[in-house]
Amino acid sequence: MRLNSYDDFTPLKEVVLGSADGYRDRVRDMSFDMFISDNISGARGYYPSLSTWRDGEERRARNSPRRLEMKERFLGELIEDVEGIAARLTALGVTVHRPRLPGSDLTRIATPAFEAAVTPPLNLRDNTLILGDEIIETPPMLRDRYFETQFLKPVFLDYFRAGARWTTMPRPMMTDHSFDPDNIPNAAPNIEVPLQPRDSPYDVGPEPMIDGANCLRLGRDLIVNISNANHALACDWLERHLDGRFRVHRMAKLTQSHIDSVVVPLRPGTLLLRDPGVVDYLPEALRGWDTVVPPPPGIDDYPQYENGDPIPASPYIDLNVLSVDEDTVMVNDACKTLIATLEKHGFTVVPVRHRHRRLFGGGFHCFTLDTVRTGGAEDYLA
Repeated sequence: MRLNSYDDFTPLKEVVLGSADGYRDRVRDMSFDMFISDNISGARGYYPSLSTWRDGEERRARNSPRRLEMKERFLGELIEDVEGIAARLTALGVTVHRPRLPGSDLTRIATPAFEAAVTPPLNLRDNTLILGDEIIETPPMLRDRYFETQFLKPVFLDYFRAGARWTTMPRPMMTDHSFDPDNIPNAAPNIEVPLQPRDSPYDVGPEPMIDGANCLRLGRDLIVNISNANHALACDWLERHLDGRFRVHRMAKLTQSHIDSVVVPLRPGTLLLRDPGVVDYLPEALRGWDTVVPPPPGIDDYPQYENGDPIPASPYIDLNVLSVDEDTVMVNDACKTLIATLEKHGFTVVPVRHRHRRLFGGGFHCFTLDTVRTGGAEDYLA
C-alpha cells in the first residue's frame, strides 16, 4: 500500500515494528546525559554493560558474571516480548514490516566528531516522523542512534517506489557543544551530573535536533514539544518545510523531550493524559477534549532491579499505548488499572506482554512506526 499516516488513532493497516536483537549497551556520554534528564523520578536501576567504557569498582561490580547472566536473560525476554507484539498485530490484520538487523560485527559507529556504540533499531518512533505521504528522518538526539534509520532503508525504499516523499532533516555534527547548554540548569533533576562538554574542531554551536516522539500528529496539524534550543531549531525547519501542507504548533516544555507517555490522542475528542495538569500546556483547541487520566503507577507495577545503571524510561511508560483504531488500544498486560480505566471509557483493550519496558526504554508506541492508517489531513482542531 502507499504511505498514508496522518494520526495515531484511525484504523491501522501497516506498521514497522522495531527489533531488539543485538541490544548490548547503554554508554553514558553528553547526548545520553541530555536526554536522560527527562527521567524526573530519580529512580535507579542497573543494566550491566558488555563493554568496559569506564573501568572502576562500581563498573566491575555491575559486570559481575551473575549480573551479566541476568542481563542476557532480560534481553532474551525483551526479544520474546517484541516478537509477541508482532504476532498480536498480525492477528489483528495489520501488516507488520521489520527493519534490517545490524551485522553481528557492527558494534561501533564513527563520524568526524564522535564515536559511539551501535543501538539496534528498536524505538523506531524517535528517528522518523511520518506525515501523510512523507517520510521525514529526524536529526537524532542520541549519538548511538545516529545511523539507526539506515536499517529501515529497505522498508522506506518500498514506500518511495510506491510514490512516497522521503526527506532527511539536516544531520547534526553532535559535538558536546551541539547541545543547548541551558538543558542543564533548566532540566528536571537528573540521575547523574552531566559530563562536562569538551571542545571539538567541529563545533558549530547548538544544532537542530529532535525526535519524532516530541511530536503529536492530528491530521493536518503537528504539535511539537519544545524544551530547548535544539528542538526550536528543528521546529523552525519543520515549519518552513511543511508550510502550506501542515500547521505546526509549538508547545513549551511539556516534558524535556518525548511526549507520547504524557499525552496520547485515542480518538477525535479524547486524550489519554498522564496528569490533569497536562491540559494547561496544550494548544487551546485541545483543552476542550475529553480526557482519560488513569491512576498513577505504583512501584509494584514494574519488575524491580538492583541499583546501578540508570533506568531510562519514565515510570509512566505504560501510557505509551498503540491504538489499532478509534476503539481498540494495545496496552501492556501488566497494567491492570490502565486497562480498567480504558475499558470504563468504552475502549476495547488488547493486552500484550512487555516486561522490561523501563529497563530498556520504550513502549508499544515507541517500538512502532505506523505507515498506513485510513485517516487523512482532517482538521481536528476546528
